[in-house]
Amino acid sequence: MQTAEQVSPFIEIRAGDQYPPIVIAHGLSGLVQFSELALHIRTRHPIYGIQARGIDGLQEPLTSIPEMADYYLQELNSIQPPGPYLLIGYSFGGLVPLEMAQRLSARGERIALLALLDAFPHPRFMPLPWRVRLFVRRMILHARKMRDLTPHQSFSYFLSGLKRRLHLASSLHEVAVAVATSEQRALRKVNRDSYIAYSSYKPKYYPQKITFIATEDKTFFPGDPQAIWSSLARELEVSVIPGTHLNIVTTEFRALAEVLTRHLQCATESIANESS
Repeated sequence: MQTAEQVSPFIEIRAGDQYPPIVIAHGLSGLVQFSELALHIRTRHPIYGIQARGIDGLQEPLTSIPEMADYYLQELNSIQPPGPYLLIGYSFGGLVPLEMAQRLSARGERIALLALLDAFPHPRFMPLPWRVRLFVRRMILHARKMRDLTPHQSFSYFLSGLKRRLHLASSLHEVAVAVATSEQRALRKVNRDSYIAYSSYKPKYYPQKITFIATEDKTFFPGDPQAIWSSLARELEVSVIPGTHLNIVTTEFRALAEVLTRHLQCATESIANESS
């Protein structure tokens, strides 16, 4: 029987025969969800997805991004003892490799690529003008969604959003959790604790380069990543791809795969030149 100590957070989603491996961090769900994207990245380097601790129900989930970074770096030794490192993270998952890179950089390790895919800190850590714009944008999106619903559906939609904002749980929700399978309960707990980690994490200045990939269609996040990230990195390179925050890793992943291929090729060529 498998024990908690035997469960690795690193899941190989594409095999490869070159070093170092490419690591993609999980989002709020804690699941590895990048298999299709990985298949379309042109590389001979293996690609690993990070699965959140606790997703299997054997261990307690982590509730802070620094804890996640420490845990994943410790476990990373099993697939990659020394650097350089190729780190990628989508949405909430971008903050995890950022913190990993902070720790590695402080140790003098080489970060060949740190790519954040439409990843932003919690709105509370954004400048006030951006928080206001973000609030207005989300209210417009909610209003458009409610416009297409029946009055009863619209009220239920509003009520569920209010409960999330106030961190309330109805008796029906509590019953649903009670009768859920162990896998569903584990997923919900990981999602809840990941959000706690997200809402409490304030990024610090990163003394190296951040590669940022943004979407053309702005929905959930600010329009210009420069406004958020330029003061938090020594160097910031931004690429813009077609799609929305949600579909660039689900149905419209080809443009993302193409841009990641280019950045990874530059990073691995740099690694090879340094080694020769």
